[in-house]
Parts: sequence; C-alpha cells; structure tokens
Amino acid sequence: MPELKRKRLLDNHIWIIYILSAILLAVLFYYEWIIGIVGAVLLLASLAYSIQRENKRMEELQDEIKLISTRVKMVGKEALSELPFGIVLYDENYKIEWANPYMRQFNTDEAEVIGSSLNFLSEELVTDIKEDRKDTIVQLDEYYFHTKINKNERLVYFIDETEREQLRTVYENDKTVLFIIFLDNYEDITLPMDDTAKSLLNSEVTSLINDWAKRNGLYMKRTSQERFLAIGTREILRQIEEVKFDILDEIREITGEQSTNVTLSIGVGQGDVPLPQLGELAQSSLDLALGRGGDQVAIRDEAGKVRFYGGKTNPMEKRTRVRARVISHAMTDLVKVSDKVIIMGHKSPDMDSVGAAIGILNIAKANGVEGYIVFDPDDVDTGVQRLVEAIQADEELWERFIDPDKAEDIITSQSLIVIVDTHKPSMVAEPALLAKTEYKVVIDHHRRGEEFIDNPTLVYMEPYASSTAELVTELLEYQPKTIKLKMLEATALLSGIIVDTKSFTLRTGSRTFDAASYLRAKGADTVLVQQLLKEDLRVYLQRSKLIERTEIYRDKIAIVAAEPGETYGPVLIAQAADTLLTMTGVTASFVISEREDGRVGVSARSLGQINVQIIMERMNGGGHLTNAATQIEDTSVEDVELLLKDIIDEYFEGRETK
Repeated sequence: MPELKRKRLLDNHIWIIYILSAILLAVLFYYEWIIGIVGAVLLLASLAYSIQRENKRMEELQDEIKLISTRVKMVGKEALSELPFGIVLYDENYKIEWANPYMRQFNTDEAEVIGSSLNFLSEELVTDIKEDRKDTIVQLDEYYFHTKINKNERLVYFIDETEREQLRTVYENDKTVLFIIFLDNYEDITLPMDDTAKSLLNSEVTSLINDWAKRNGLYMKRTSQERFLAIGTREILRQIEEVKFDILDEIREITGEQSTNVTLSIGVGQGDVPLPQLGELAQSSLDLALGRGGDQVAIRDEAGKVRFYGGKTNPMEKRTRVRARVISHAMTDLVKVSDKVIIMGHKSPDMDSVGAAIGILNIAKANGVEGYIVFDPDDVDTGVQRLVEAIQADEELWERFIDPDKAEDIITSQSLIVIVDTHKPSMVAEPALLAKTEYKVVIDHHRRGEEFIDNPTLVYMEPYASSTAELVTELLEYQPKTIKLKMLEATALLSGIIVDTKSFTLRTGSRTFDAASYLRAKGADTVLVQQLLKEDLRVYLQRSKLIERTEIYRDKIAIVAAEPGETYGPVLIAQAADTLLTMTGVTASFVISEREDGRVGVSARSLGQINVQIIMERMNGGGHLTNAATQIEDTSVEDVELLLKDIIDEYFEGRETK
C-alpha cells in the first residue's frame, strides 16, 4: 500500500509538469512559433509515451492483484480446511448447513451430518443457543469441546478441551476424602464375652474391614477398639458408592451368623476445604449417622449436603437408664436457671407430640418454673380433637396452652425452649420462637435428618424408642418426688405411646412397657385412652374407600393412590397405611392423596424389613424406619406414584447389588 501511494504521488507530479510545459510552450509559441511547434511535437510525443507506459503498468498491476487474490483464496480455503478447531453453520431451524472437515472426524458420513439438527452433535446445543449462552462445554464421543456461539451469524466454533477436561477430572478424582468408621455396639456386645471370644470377634471384624479397605484402595488405621480412620479419594468414594457401601451388609451378615450382630456406621467428609475442616465434616457425618440409629453411612460436603446409605435395619437398643437419669438431671438444671419454659411440638400435633409436651410441662412444674405449651387451635387434626376437648375441660391445664402470638410476647432471652417429637426447625409449631433465646432442648425419637435445630443446649434423641412420650416418661421418673401427674396428663402420655406403637405391636421394647407401667401407676386410664382414640363412622368409610384402591407392588408392598381431585387429611391416610399393614403378605404400605393445602401427601408404614424413612427422604420427607411421610408441592398423585415406584425399585436393586 505505501508503494501504491508513492506511485500515485509521482504520477500527479508528472501531470503537473506536463501542464506547466504546455503553458510554457504557449508563451514560447507566441514569441517564436517555429520553436513552439517543435516543442509541442516533442511534448505530445512524450505525453503519448507516458500514457502508453501508464496503461502497461496498470495491466501489470491488475495481473498482480488477480494473482494475489487467487493465492489468498487458495490459502483461505486451505486454512479453513486445516483449522485445528471445528466450525458449524446452521439455519434458522437449527439444522446444520455446513461443517468444516475438522468436524467430519466425528461422523464418516458427511451427508448424514448436513441437514441434521444440531442435536445430532450434542443434545444440549440447541438449548444453549436458545438461552443465549455464549460459551459452553459439550461432549462429542469421548471428546470435550468448548463451544463459542455466534447467534447472529448462526455460527458455532468447537475448540478441543479434551486434555484440559481430562486433567480436571483427574484433579477432581484425586481430591482427599476422609472416612471415620465406627463399630456401633462393639463395647456392649463384647462386655459379657470372655477374652477368647472377644479376640476372635475383634480379629474377624478387623479382617473384614481391612480387606474392604485394601479392595478399594483406602489407607486405613485403627485409632481405638471401635474406631477406624481411612483416607481415600473421590474416585474411590464413587466406586464404593456404586456398590452402596457393601461393607455394611458384610459385617452385619457375618457377625449375625454368629449371633454377635455388630454393625458399622461411617462418616465421610469431602469437599474443597483444608484437612482440619475435612475432618470436622467426617465427624459431623458420623454423628449424624449415629443419631439416625447407626448401621449406615452419611456423606457430607462443604456445602452441607448429605447423602445416606444403609440404615435398613432396626437400630439396636443401646439406651440405658443411666443416660435417662443424666438427661433428666441436666433438664432440671436448665429449667431451674430459666425464667419460664416454652414447649413446642410439631405442626398439626399428634397424640405423641401433645402427650410429650404435657410431660415436659410437669417437669417445669416440679422444679417451680412456669411452663407453657405453644398450641395453635387452628392447626388441630381430628386424631387429637378428643384429647384437646378433654384438656379444655381442665381449666388449670388448659391455661398453660398458649397460641404462638402470646408465646412471642412472653418469651425472653432467659427462657428455655423445649422441642418435642421433632428436630426440624421448619416443622415446629412456631419457628420464629427459636431465635428468641439461646437455650434450646430437643427431645425426639425420630432418626436424625439433615435439617436440625441450630445450636441446641441439650439433645436427647433415641431413634429406637417407641415414642417421644416414652422418653419423656423416663425423664419424669428421675424428677423430684413431689411431682404428681393428673390422671388426664398420665393418660395423654400413655395415649402417645399406644398410638406410636400401634397398641404395643411395633417398635416396642421392654422399656416401652416399663414406661406404660409407670404411667398406669400414676393413674393413666386405659378406658379413657380407648375413648380418645375412637373414630367416627364417616372417617372409617373414607378410609375403606381409600383401601379399595390398593395395588400390591413387588409382591409385598401395598400402594394406594387416591382418586385425583379427592382430598384426605394426613391422619386419615396414615390410618389407611396402618390398616394395610395388617393384611396378609404386606410388609410395607404407602398411601398417596391430595391434601387440602394443595400438596400431595404420602404416608408410609412398614413392619421393619423395609426402611420407609430412607424412601421418604428421597422424596424430601422423613420419619422413622417403620413410620414416615412426606408432602410434595406442585405435582399430581399420578406423578408421585410413579416417582415412589422408581425409588422403591432403586431401594431393592441397591440391596440386591450388595
């Protein structure tokens, strides 16, 4: 370009010279016409020569431009064919119009590619374009590509990122994961054994765990008689998760054959955090697994998300009267330093929740502190309506029941909140009260879930207990002897036990009968219990209508899906699930129906062989091994039924692959 500019500048100067020469000749011709004629001839000859030379030079320049243009086109075509990245043009219907040779390596048939949808290359590509994403990662065969999308030109570039993705995968897979392995009931089982039997059991269990660790590439070290520490990677954890932590079943089955029944709990910590924090995650996971009854695995990451495996057996009773006495004395100390005790059960309280709350009210009374039960009269199920009516007839007891608004008015920072029959803040009668004081006690018999009350002062959770009423009754036994339960109060506690054990048929241990015996001695009226638990004929007929729709799934599971548009209360569907368990061959039951609040409710029951809590947790619910439930928003009964069956299938397939 500079050369062309110089040539043009030179041409301009020549033409100026010609013009000046012509003017000079005109003057000369005026004075010496002969010399002027000679000069004019010479000037014309020079001008003709210059024009001829300029034309020739322009022809040469055009030939040169054509040659360069041809070479540029050839180089461009060659470069486009040899580019180390892919280019795809698509039309307004997201169909491929053209692809450079680089993209053809992913399909040998070019005709099949041209005219195909972009989804032929990647199922997410059309969605990415519609959502105006400029950069995405897509996978073609075993390759990974960083795509750059030019929506205006309908153009997509594919830049190979396979090596980078492989390095990232290796990096992610090699991140450290900590395992804390705990023998749940080792101390209790080995206590009565002689040294020989204890040594044999210890050797066998240790051998099983060591073999499992070596098989999966874990480094493991025993830190105490009942605790092991193992170190692995995310890739190892993924492989172990694929077989659902089969070590749980191995230990249970082999020790079960010898009638020792040792079980494992494992806490796993993973995440992009320093090692000390990783250890804290592993320990908190183990605490969560043990809080849910043991014989299971809890995996927690830095975001607090938890995954569970195992937990398919009924937890063995490890509770002792010593622990009940210690908790009772700790409760006494907390009550005495409080200005008042605020007691809360869960929303839509049942017999167990109300009965346990009344028991805690008596603990406060026995220690000379005012107690109040938070109770919303607009949130009462028919199952407790008769009990509420009986309480209302007792003015002294009823005045201790207050609504949430009054509770917020009287609570202070020195008050003690006692939560019974739940440990989830979203389920308590009035969640706002939890932030009013730092002193909180949680008493519950459900397996611990991921959601939990923040910073509780005292926690008494026993997932193998029949009911919260049973736990509270044991605490009452170690309170000052001045405590005197009223007949109605003792009956309320006994009703909670009877309802949750299905009249002492489920989750019933020797301690359950001890608690019932204590309450009976305190005046609990079994006849009144039967009156409180009676149901009217209309409810019975509704339940029967539901049961008529029963489907037997996988030979032993009863599933009921209510007619679309028909709504049933949670108590009624729970009763239907209980009734189905009494049928021959049924080991678990699930009842699904629409609720008045627009959600779809599921009530689940089992005889213990199937852990319905795990199944309900997969549906964002929870509960106990034999008694669980969930509520799901923005869905239909049919969709929930399909989801439930898929989860049940996964549950059984997971057990079979172990």
